[in-house]
Amino acid sequence: MTLIVRDFRPEDAPAVVRVRRASVQAAVTTEEALHFAVRSAHPASKYRMLVAEADGEVIGTSHVSLAYDSDEPGQARLNPHVHPDHKGKGAGSAILRAAEEHVAAQGATSVFTWVNDEPASLAFAARRGYSPLRSAHFQRLDLAGATLPEPLKLPAGCALATAADFAGGPRPVFEADAEATSDEPGDVGTNLDDYEDWLNHTWHHPCLDHGLSTLVVADGRIVAFTLAHTDGDTTYLSAMTGSLRDYRGRGLAKAAKTDSLRRARAAGYTDAFTNNDAGNEPMLAVNTWFGYRICVSEVRHVRELT
Repeated sequence: MTLIVRDFRPEDAPAVVRVRRASVQAAVTTEEALHFAVRSAHPASKYRMLVAEADGEVIGTSHVSLAYDSDEPGQARLNPHVHPDHKGKGAGSAILRAAEEHVAAQGATSVFTWVNDEPASLAFAARRGYSPLRSAHFQRLDLAGATLPEPLKLPAGCALATAADFAGGPRPVFEADAEATSDEPGDVGTNLDDYEDWLNHTWHHPCLDHGLSTLVVADGRIVAFTLAHTDGDTTYLSAMTGSLRDYRGRGLAKAAKTDSLRRARAAGYTDAFTNNDAGNEPMLAVNTWFGYRICVSEVRHVRELT
């Protein structure tokens, strides 16, 4: 077998989608999203999409980048995946090695990755010097068969809108996302302070469904929201849900999510996924209330390169 690791080419998109969907079924992956990731990458991220090719067939892939949006320099992210039918052939080791070499050459001193919470994957990470940090859970909702809650009554002065309503000026969406994201648990802090960069990577992302992303508006600003990614077929993913600090505890995010899920089902989506840190008990409780159930767990790992 001839195994090589190289950069993604446009014609690889169908094969990479197959690898990612087989490896991370709870993620929304489309060919257009792959092309978008490559062409819209921030120069400071030193982004690469690597593929592992065995005898002419793409069997593995990895996003690789510096955490340019973090206040702490020297951090990098990579997430290698190998198609389940092709594990044990050395593709994971080869693509991980190439990814680490790339970010190390760009000045990275620590590398973060997600690892499936199952013995073989955890052992693979440990052998390569990665240490576990925290866990997270993907959760699935049978959107076609679930009994969704009725629309929730909003407090006086609050109203629902969609991201599509802000197509002409999405800065209020950015401001809400920036505050909510700053409070998200995590090991690589994300500082959303660049509006143009947010437009490029979040607002214009081809999977962001503006019509199914629900916002709660009050006092002239967006105070809670849920942003939805869809694959245009059957799969819906909660990309980000949050509330401004002064508006938490009022059920506004739950109301936004209820509205979005009900409209997603009406639009024909059958599988809804979300992802939460294992320590984020409030959101885990909200998702359990909706009927989500854990389908896959992952463990965040880090390796120090120096």
